[in-house]
Amino acid sequence: MAPVISPPDTTFEEEKPGWKGYIEWEKYPEKKALAHEILSKYKFSDPPEFQNRPLPDTNPVIISPRWREYHDALGIGHIVDYSWEVVQKEKPDIIHLLQFPYNGETRFEQLLKGRLTDNKYHFIRNHGGVPDINEDAFELEIGGLVNTPVKLSLKELQDPSKFTQSEVTVTLQCSGTRRVEQIKEYPGEGDELINAPWGEGAIGTATYRGVALKKVLKYAAGGVLPECKHIEFLGADTYFKKKNVYNYAVSVPYRKVKANEEVLLAWEMNGKPLPKIHGFPLRVVVTGYIGARSVKWLYKINALTEPSMGPVQRQEYLYYTTQIGKQNAKYSNGFSIQQMPVSSAILEPTDKKVIIHDGKITLRGWAYSGGGNWVERVEVSPDGGSVWYAVEVDDMTEKHYHAWRLWKIDVPIHAEGWLEFCVRTWDSSNNTEPTYVRSAWNWDLHVTSSAHRIKVYSVNKTRPATAARLKYLEENGIPFEPLTKPFEFQLEPTEEYLAKTRVYKREPES
Repeated sequence: MAPVISPPDTTFEEEKPGWKGYIEWEKYPEKKALAHEILSKYKFSDPPEFQNRPLPDTNPVIISPRWREYHDALGIGHIVDYSWEVVQKEKPDIIHLLQFPYNGETRFEQLLKGRLTDNKYHFIRNHGGVPDINEDAFELEIGGLVNTPVKLSLKELQDPSKFTQSEVTVTLQCSGTRRVEQIKEYPGEGDELINAPWGEGAIGTATYRGVALKKVLKYAAGGVLPECKHIEFLGADTYFKKKNVYNYAVSVPYRKVKANEEVLLAWEMNGKPLPKIHGFPLRVVVTGYIGARSVKWLYKINALTEPSMGPVQRQEYLYYTTQIGKQNAKYSNGFSIQQMPVSSAILEPTDKKVIIHDGKITLRGWAYSGGGNWVERVEVSPDGGSVWYAVEVDDMTEKHYHAWRLWKIDVPIHAEGWLEFCVRTWDSSNNTEPTYVRSAWNWDLHVTSSAHRIKVYSVNKTRPATAARLKYLEENGIPFEPLTKPFEFQLEPTEEYLAKTRVYKREPES
């Protein structure tokens, strides 16, 4: 039974005119303390259990009422309602993996449509609700360890006479991509809001237009002070953690910002204004890093001596050893995940698919490596990892410093029955993937970078007996699938059976 949530005694006002759904928390410790006091009064619904039981065959897959209850307790439930309206408008045809906070996964056929992922199909991993910010009312605040704290309007950022604009093609990937593979073998941490059971579709590629952050820091803020080591980004969404409330905040090392166009302040995605759900009017795009660092609805940048104290930076996206778990996990004994490792996935065929073929099976998928490495080679194995076939260069999309390559390959297959295919990728630094899921398992279930595996049922019609059976089925209008359903006809005439078994007797004669 859902808890009864009473209206709060106070109203948490939206901070600025024209900024609906944005409540400033970080400037007001007393406001955060009051929100914690209110949230502490309630026993909220438990997070949904999805690791030790089958996932629902619904869309949304997981509802998670807890997130809604947090907002209602603070009197800001309208943020939840508006966020779902935006999802239905901008993302009507993807997998709604988690309704609140919204996580949406791209369907495989949508990913394979081309090198760039259409905006309406690009995956979404949100940590809070979707603000509704008027671009004319927008301003970006830059402070901390800079020579000149400054506020900039969107029009000023977009003025080419002030800042040279750039376009960068970038693959963004959730560090939880393919998490479901870890879950199936070894369950792990279930965050309160929650670590979604992502498949292979938590990845997408787009061309973003904006201005390099290092230019904005240099020409608008007069550069950073010598003690600056990290750059913090704050998003206008409200974020909950252990009954505390925050604005979404993460950081990246300043050395990343200094690199050429590797951190972009973007207002355009694939030639169109950013969709609201992707961070309109302004977001950060951090190339080669986990998607969590590419903050949406960016409203403030701080130059710091240390990484952000935001819980997403300090308490989440940590990589633990296999000896760390519920019994001993601390924030200090996992390292922070930044660059994405090399990884890949088979999108076609899908797992447990029946493939009727003429001696070859066609596979398609994606391959990606972060940190400015690019994909050099993709290899596919039809036997679980002993024999490997390399994808031809002409069957991969072009190379990018910060983007994936889509690939396809025709793998020669003589065998029939259940086969295990897997894929591995080699990047420009000669990195490749661990062979098995267990090698990459970690308590927070991040970065499933092991060789992706699927099982398919091979039916090779170049083999005479198989060809004869398939011909009989076709002539009589009998479907081959479902695989597990027995045929209703006799598998061979009695005369043929007796002739065969009398020559090749079932029992020895002596």
